[in-house]
Amino acid sequence: MKEYRIKRGLSHDIERIKEILVREFQVEVTEEGGTLSLSYGALKELKVWIEGGKLFVETQANLDATDEMILDTNRRFRRFLDDATGYSTKERRKMMME
Repeated sequence: MKEYRIKRGLSHDIERIKEILVREFQVEVTEEGGTLSLSYGALKELKVWIEGGKLFVETQANLDATDEMILDTNRRFRRFLDDATGYSTKERRKMMME
């Protein structure tokens, strides 16, 4: 499980996060108890929720995924995190090291 800060000024609304997931992964996203879940490509399961103003992400890998599926899934996942947190990959990496 990883946690990400959400940039100040962005809504911490789970519906905003759901819209981004649907846009990026183009699959059905289920919601249960404030947790969003989906399955796509190299992700057997992706769970996302907001707690204390932070975005929490839990993933389970699909071990049968092809290299193409892995690359596509990673690209979509990075775009999701960029839009959901408001921080680029480079900015998120820098924050993780602090």
